Amino acid sequence: MAKQLEGTAIRLTSGDRVFYLLLDVFLIFILIIVAIPMWSTITLSLRSNTFIGSNLEGMFLSPSKWSFSAYRALLGNNRFPLAFYNSLKIFVFGVATALFLTIPMAYVLSVKTLPGRKFFTVIILIPYLFSVGLIPAYFVVNALGLRDTLASIYLPVAISTYNCLIMRSFFQGIPDELKESARIDGAAEITVLLRIILPLSKPIIMTIGLYYGVAFWNDFFHAMLYIDKDALKPLPIILRDLLMAGSMNEYVEVHAFGDAPIEAIKAASVFLAAIPMIIAYPFIQKYFTKGTLLGSVKG
Repeated sequence: MAKQLEGTAIRLTSGDRVFYLLLDVFLIFILIIVAIPMWSTITLSLRSNTFIGSNLEGMFLSPSKWSFSAYRALLGNNRFPLAFYNSLKIFVFGVATALFLTIPMAYVLSVKTLPGRKFFTVIILIPYLFSVGLIPAYFVVNALGLRDTLASIYLPVAISTYNCLIMRSFFQGIPDELKESARIDGAAEITVLLRIILPLSKPIIMTIGLYYGVAFWNDFFHAMLYIDKDALKPLPIILRDLLMAGSMNEYVEVHAFGDAPIEAIKAASVFLAAIPMIIAYPFIQKYFTKGTLLGSVKG
């Protein structure tokens, strides 16, 4: 029977072909919607003050007319590279801390024989459903001495209830026989986690790491609340100031400004800020669907 099925080709009906054709058209339409603003931002960042034309004409600038003065202006000033470096540290340490705390919690909640398992699940659901409020959170961060530190951005939100529950569901989907065989051989729970669970959980770890990474990289609100020192401000704060500025003189030195228009510098800053996520996502995409689906099918 299996051999017969292997040699049988799947035949598509006319309805299936129409469906796949419409699906392709829809996906191409979505691609165009996403690509046009990105391409428009890139071409805007490559304009110079000598460019005369409409925005539509600017989207088709030839390489001979490109000007990198906007990028030289941004990178020639210390504030933008320093903010980029701060955001990079927040991203790295934030994701590492979040995964270091989320993985053990999710694993413990996935152990069916854990005494009080349902009680602990309810406990972590309470802050997910009811926020503690902005002022109490600020007082706690201040009392712990975290103000004006990069840790104030990722430590208060290091464990996401939503991410923890998705990871817990993924761990529950791993066959119990693998865990029991390790326990019978004398392995402690930490050994089961490190030797059995984690090697099988790469999709969910990469997926949850992406969730945390995007949140930390784009976190504007916590940085605005807890950081006052200019040397510690991350990229979202600098981008806010940059995009709202009427004049660039306070962000870019006059001699580095060159012939780049203000709008080109703003577009260049947006594009540079998006580059890390653009680079990271293709490497994680193959894990993204599998990790999300397998982590959400079981409650």
